[in-house]
Amino acid sequence: MSSAIAQLLDGKALSQRIQTHLIQQIQQLEPQKGRPPGLAVLMVGDNPASAAYVRNKERACTNVGIASFGKHFPTKTTQAELEQTIQALNEDDRVDGILVQLPLPPHLDAVALLNQIHPDKDADGLHPVNMGRLLRGEPGLRSCTPAGVMWMLQEYGINPKGKHAVVVGRSILVGKPQSLMLLEANATVTIAHSQTADLAAITRTADILIPAVGRPGLITADMVKPGAAVIDVGMNRVTEPDGKSRLVGDVDYDSVQAIAGYLTPVPGGVGPMTVAMLLKNTIESYERRI
Repeated sequence: MSSAIAQLLDGKALSQRIQTHLIQQIQQLEPQKGRPPGLAVLMVGDNPASAAYVRNKERACTNVGIASFGKHFPTKTTQAELEQTIQALNEDDRVDGILVQLPLPPHLDAVALLNQIHPDKDADGLHPVNMGRLLRGEPGLRSCTPAGVMWMLQEYGINPKGKHAVVVGRSILVGKPQSLMLLEANATVTIAHSQTADLAAITRTADILIPAVGRPGLITADMVKPGAAVIDVGMNRVTEPDGKSRLVGDVDYDSVQAIAGYLTPVPGGVGPMTVAMLLKNTIESYERRI
């Protein structure tokens, strides 16, 4: 076994570089448009993790020069109220991107709300029209997390062409769009999930392994092909024996870093890239509407 340690893929530094470029883009576009780009993040209830994500997104907007039209609703807000808000934002010329922060309280229908967002203002890239565009290989707003993963692979010179990519998880947020994007980049793609028999036998054949299931430490060293690129999309908050909590991924980081060729940290890997892609989507629809 080699004693080499995996090269870290630094999503935080890469996200900073992307944001610097976006600042320049806005400075060029704003004089033509007469206003800055606008993003509306809608949050319902008081889920602490969601609140932290929303704060991150709004801070990132401020940093690059995107106007925030965020709205925070109490938990008991009705479906109709939210649908009316989305309709108003669809028609608001100052708003280029709309995002509904998930998860929502159980009485709300998230899919119906996401479908209300105009596809060209769908900052999260989750509208069926944008998913259809991805499936057909047509231009459109792309789902932020998988797009961030693809950007990262490109930046670090990991070309999926001809490689075997294994995506663990089949969610509409990550697993499915991720698989389509890898396919578009000419990888041979396997999607594994909770019903997969002998997960380890499949993950061990992956040149590029992308776990996205939300199970801490699911991927251990014996499940990874030596030299593989492991992109950890999992974000799990675990509580230590001393009562402190920390964020970990789906990968058992300490053991896997001795086997993998490339590895993303959690936090500081895919998370910052997701935010960068959200800003990029907002500016893309801003530019398209000029």
